[in-house]
Amino acid sequence: MSRFVPLERSTLHSPVWFIPFDDHARRVRAAGVTVQLDRYEDGDWLPLDDLAVRTPSAAFAYPGLGRCAEPWAARPRRHRARFAAAGYQPLYPADGQPFSAALLGVEFLVHPYDDAHPPPVVTEPRLVRLLPSVSFPYPTGLRTVHGAVVDAATRAPVAGALVEARGRTSRDLTPWHERTLSDAAGAFRLALRWEGEKAEEHAAEETFHLQATERPGRTGSLVVRLPQDIERRHVIEIRES
Repeated sequence: MSRFVPLERSTLHSPVWFIPFDDHARRVRAAGVTVQLDRYEDGDWLPLDDLAVRTPSAAFAYPGLGRCAEPWAARPRRHRARFAAAGYQPLYPADGQPFSAALLGVEFLVHPYDDAHPPPVVTEPRLVRLLPSVSFPYPTGLRTVHGAVVDAATRAPVAGALVEARGRTSRDLTPWHERTLSDAAGAFRLALRWEGEKAEEHAAEETFHLQATERPGRTGSLVVRLPQDIERRHVIEIRES
């Protein structure tokens, strides 16, 4: 029979603290965000019914996940969290980590614990960036380019590819970075809010360099010139590099 632990003495730990971040607006976003928790079992991911708790600081946590009667007899278990929000696609690799379109959630270990045996690791907040998707409701008049990411050899669409553009403003050289992810059909739509490269200060033409990444070693690039290319469907071919 399990030992009864009074509620006032019970301690709950969360193995993760997720902070959804709107990469386009550059701010934390919790409204409209949902999280699906999965556990790895027998070579496959099993969806769980556990619901994330939204904290006052807009983080998502799972207090009590991993709590059990005999933690010394249990082993850490592999979990992942999948995020969804209308008009967005989640960027799962952590900041500074290589990108891979094959990553379909944020993976983490859940360590067993009880009141007398707390988890052996310290939980740090984890930012989860939400990138604008093809259906993102950009404001009227905001400049965007659209197209598709395909495999250079087979012409098959590449889903979940990271499409980005970088540059610096001409006046103060402030760096800027725009990015999105291709959808299941390989389609993308990328905002270009900042000034591109110019041959001279008052030139009308701006040049942007788009880069698409499926995973390390599988990339493609494309040059876009505005305003003449604004309506064109841009196709970025992914190949081994």
